[in-house]
Amino acid sequence: MGYLSAWKVLEEMTADLKRKGITIPAEIISNLRSAKTLINVLKADPTCVETSQKIEEYLLNVESFLVSEVQKKLGAEYVEKWLKKLDEASKKLVDEEKEEVRFIPGMPREQKWIRVKPTPELPIEKVKKLAEESNLSHEIQSDGCLLVYGEDSRIKEFVKKMATKYETKAKK
Repeated sequence: MGYLSAWKVLEEMTADLKRKGITIPAEIISNLRSAKTLINVLKADPTCVETSQKIEEYLLNVESFLVSEVQKKLGAEYVEKWLKKLDEASKKLVDEEKEEVRFIPGMPREQKWIRVKPTPELPIEKVKKLAEESNLSHEIQSDGCLLVYGEDSRIKEFVKKMATKYETKAKK
């Protein structure tokens, strides 16, 4: 299943509904964020079956809510349009989901990197601390995101730690 593609469609649908004045509960937004985090964890460790199951659970929760709300408030045609997009996205192969790698000026070629956008659940100070614990370098970018970089294995370790801490907080 194309988790990232499906996530993007659900995220786009959520944004569209917000623009139309439909309120999305915090739990649904949290599920969407958790799914994205776990998709990144799955990229770091594709052998973890539990992660796939949890991603599917989060995405299904979001999809179920959005489809029922859209059906009630905007009608069947609107639902069909989004379900078609979601169906196409879900069928995409994992290889097609490779995100584009952008060039970061001044970054050594052998270093891997990840940009982290701080949230109230995971503030920038905690992300910095996690990066330092993983022996990674970091810098704050102009848009407020934290650029964390270093060896590939340490980046993967960092993503796992971040997801674990975020998931624990999201459940509370």
